[in-house]
Formats: sequence, structure tokens, C-alpha cells
Amino acid sequence: MKPAISQAAPLLLASTSRYRAELLARLEVPFEAVAPGVDETPTASEAPADLARRLARAKAQAVADRHPGRWVLGSDQVPAFEDRVFGKPGDRATAIEQLLACSGKSVLFHTAVALAGGGRVIEQLDTTVVRFRALTRAEVERYLDAEPAYDSAGSFKVEGLGITLFEAIESRDPTALIGLPLMAVRRLLADAGYPLP
Repeated sequence: MKPAISQAAPLLLASTSRYRAELLARLEVPFEAVAPGVDETPTASEAPADLARRLARAKAQAVADRHPGRWVLGSDQVPAFEDRVFGKPGDRATAIEQLLACSGKSVLFHTAVALAGGGRVIEQLDTTVVRFRALTRAEVERYLDAEPAYDSAGSFKVEGLGITLFEAIESRDPTALIGLPLMAVRRLLADAGYPLP
């Protein structure tokens, strides 16, 4: 028998990302952040969108398994350029290399969300196209001096100075590129019958 979901208990966010927590707080839904503890290694020949979906689902399910009777929201973002998947750079050299590789090109950012609870998982995927302007190494280095975005997928912060690196952004949801598509999250919560403000 599937556990009943408590609508009174706060939503669980399967993430330790402060960016996702800040975004989710905008919906004014009570929530608690919980580390999902999921291996995020891609499988061989896994498409970027499929990787984002699988990881969002795995994060939500991992936390839901530890907290039966609670709704759990998982999310993951995978930037894809040509045949490459970009992760968080972690250091300056990798960030420089990523940004220069994207210079003058378009990058797809696949952001998946999954809501798990009561043996049920519902999910959605948002894909944002970012067109980078032509960047010189000096521009990239100046950007990273001002905003060292080493913990951000794609090596930039679109909500900050990173916006200056682009020519255009094509998206259904501007919050998706930051890491959590709030329009999709609201739809998932409404579909699940979660009480919304």
C-alpha cells in the first residue's frame, strides 16, 4: 500500500543548491532542503536531456524513499554544446575553457524537474537555448575576475554579470536557466494537489 501524502508537511527539495532554494522560496511554499546523495555520473551515450530527466527523478526518488508520506522535488540541469555535456567547472581553467568553447555558438540547457511522493513521480523538462556572443580570452578572464562562477553549470551566472556574455536567450521560463523552472514546478505541484498560496 502506498503511503498517504501529508499535505500539511513542508515540501522537500532534494538539493543542496542555494540557487534552487532561493528560486523555490519565490513560490512561498514551505519547504526543507535535503541532500539527495545521488551519483550524477552520466551513462555511456546518454543524451543530455535524458541525463537531466534521469537525475531529477533519481534525486526526488532517493529522498522520497527516505521520507515516505512527503512530496519531494528534484531537479537537474545539463548544458549541452555539440556532443559535449558541460558540468560545473569547479576551477578557473575549466571555466575559461568552457566559455571560450561556447564563444559565438548556441548551447542548450536542459533543466528537468520531478515531483515524487506516494509511489508516484511526475516530471517536466525545460530546454533553454543560449546564444553566446563572440568572446575573447581577455573578456572571459575579466568576467571570471568579477564573477567567479565555478559552481554554476556553464561557467556563468545569468542572474548576475553572466548576462553580458550572451546575444540571446530563448526560453519558456526565465528561471529555468538559473536552475529551477518555477512555472513547471508550480504546474507539477498543482497537478499533485499540493496546496499552493
